[in-house]
Amino acid sequence: MQTVSSWGRLRQVPHEVARPAFLDEARAVLQAGGAPALCYGKGRSYGDVCLNENGRLIVTDLLDRIISFDRERGVLRAEAGLTFERLLRVVVPHGWFLAVTPGTKFVTLGGAVANDVHGKNHEAVGTFGAHVLSLGLARSFGEVLTLSPTQNAELFAATVGGLGLTGAILWVELQLVPIRSAMMEIETLATADLDAFFRRAQESRDWPYTVAWVDCLAKGAATGRGFFARGRHAETGELTVHGNPRLSVPFDAPGALLNAHTMALFNGAILYRPWALGAKTMHYDPFFYPLDSIAHWNRLYGKRGFFQHQSVVPMAHAPDTIRKLLELTAEFREGSFLMVLKLFGDKPSPGLMSFPMAGATLALDFPNKGESTRRLLGRMAELVMTAGGRLYPAKDATMSGDAFRAGYPAWRQLEAQRDPAIMSDFWRRVTAPAAAGAA
Repeated sequence: MQTVSSWGRLRQVPHEVARPAFLDEARAVLQAGGAPALCYGKGRSYGDVCLNENGRLIVTDLLDRIISFDRERGVLRAEAGLTFERLLRVVVPHGWFLAVTPGTKFVTLGGAVANDVHGKNHEAVGTFGAHVLSLGLARSFGEVLTLSPTQNAELFAATVGGLGLTGAILWVELQLVPIRSAMMEIETLATADLDAFFRRAQESRDWPYTVAWVDCLAKGAATGRGFFARGRHAETGELTVHGNPRLSVPFDAPGALLNAHTMALFNGAILYRPWALGAKTMHYDPFFYPLDSIAHWNRLYGKRGFFQHQSVVPMAHAPDTIRKLLELTAEFREGSFLMVLKLFGDKPSPGLMSFPMAGATLALDFPNKGESTRRLLGRMAELVMTAGGRLYPAKDATMSGDAFRAGYPAWRQLEAQRDPAIMSDFWRRVTAPAAAGAA
């Protein structure tokens, strides 16, 4: 047995770990029988969606080969363990980029499909799954199927955003988008309060990428103050790829390092940077992946790890609910260094279980302070559910079964398509009571 954790480092979980080097080996591991299995990419999920305690874990980091790359059409097929980091090194010099990318490039193609990741441009292009042309899926029954929106379409829909539960994703074929430069044109604007954020968002519909940073400790009239950034790919500039992380956190930070006082100092330093505002041109790397410049940044939260809350609420309830979430965070004095606010559009996902819906999404990280942090997360989840929203499984470690089933009414369809040899700690946690009741 080997202990494995997710990016939140909340638990060290024992697994029987296999690291196949070839796709046939991955199929053989899945089909070998025994304890339930689960594929594991880079472990960048924050909670337990990538964990399978006392079960088998199929680590895919060696399954990272590019199978084909059509440089004229921007169509790439690669093994599911290929990371966005390595993919960009290949495609950017040829004038192509990912249609959708999350806030880190250290995720795999298989993980991006399983969690149907989103980016700063959801309003314009939807989720990652909307740009997947086809994928290969191994099932424990011995089948290897090709899935697409038109081929094995029902299983394709269950696999995109299906949390890795329908089988082992072997390869992914996706459509890239053309770029003329590796540079981004960025404009950063101040927002005095939450109302200003929503105004900025409405005014920025012609910018494909938008995101806001908010001072989560601000109270009263200042609730929601921060910065609003909008960006687009530049028309001129060299097609240079990103570098390696410049800094690294070599050990776990002391548990008392992240507290309300240090966060207040940090937020003040961020807010009062006059050079941060205005228009500028920068490389894609710091715009899309600011935290990737610090290796092992999750160690800053200490040995106890950290939680993340990410939710989305429909636009009709978004201003009021986001305000209440921020006020609750300030009340508990468990503020977050990393607080992201943006809008989702109404582009449909091909997946049954995709997280985004038209509305506003808020993401905050919290150092693990035990029961007080869990109480805060529970209160936040209640606000989200009351507003008709939902939480993000890829970031979650505390979502109740009731909250999950309310937010994802299609979960039974995924359960019907789940490979019986595959299971995760998350799926056990959020479906076991309902499954037992239905038996």
